[in-house]
Amino acid sequence: MNGQEQIQNINFVIDKDTLYREESITDLKVGSIRRLIPIKTDGSGDDARTEVFIGHTQLMSPEGPLPIQSELTAKTIGEAIEVFPATMKQALQEMIVKMQEMQKQQQTQQQMQQKDESRIIVPGR
Repeated sequence: MNGQEQIQNINFVIDKDTLYREESITDLKVGSIRRLIPIKTDGSGDDARTEVFIGHTQLMSPEGPLPIQSELTAKTIGEAIEVFPATMKQALQEMIVKMQEMQKQQQTQQQMQQKDESRIIVPGR
């Protein structure tokens, strides 16, 4: 498949039934909360769907800023602020576990490559 065919296969159609207006709330210190408010195609509120809250923060690491984000189980901005610390800690813990799994996989692959490279093949035997 060439580049043109790949471009033709990308779906750029916006789903009119899942539109949200976004607000960003921050304390300018620890993080921010994205409030996603369901709307209809005319821009009016869609009361049939619930708001979604997404928490964002970042930690500094030796490699630079490490972004952390997760959906916050909340119905109001007040609830979102309350659950933010525990949710970010949980998201960080999940990220650490995933990174450890990736490191183990990478180490296993390196060990397999080293085994393959260390084999000496003697021709004619």
